[in-house]
Amino acid sequence: MTDSKEFTSVLRGWSEMFMRRSMHDFISFSKESGLSLPQINTLFHLYHGSRFGVSDIGELLGVTNAAASQMIDRLVQNGLIERSEDPIDRRVKQLKLTGDGRAIVEERIEVRRRWMEQLTKALTDSEQESIISALILLINAAQRIAGEQYPVNQFPQ
Repeated sequence: MTDSKEFTSVLRGWSEMFMRRSMHDFISFSKESGLSLPQINTLFHLYHGSRFGVSDIGELLGVTNAAASQMIDRLVQNGLIERSEDPIDRRVKQLKLTGDGRAIVEERIEVRRRWMEQLTKALTDSEQESIISALILLINAAQRIAGEQYPVNQFPQ
């Protein structure tokens, strides 16, 4: 039987390494692009989600609608997102990425993909197979714990 302390320690080690790398990339991107972390977060959520309104962004970032609106104004001025009227309720403004906004997000996704590819190449086929099995178990366990709060794609067991 595996020592759960060892498992937890290894899992924490991987998580910390992955988060350090992610945060380093995120902060570097912020400095290079001149965008704040909340602005980048907004771009990524618009990229991965459906249409959002100002209040949705405010709730997502934990800020007032006025603060969210100011941040969105800057993103609109930079040509990264656009506002449009909600076809059902004209008082509501919907937000979506422009081509430039989408390109910025996709560039960062590509940076992450290349890093993951380097990581993959550093492992043997056998190691990759072991990790695939382990990660599927981990993802499914995390999804069971989180429930619908943080939905992810279900992976076969």
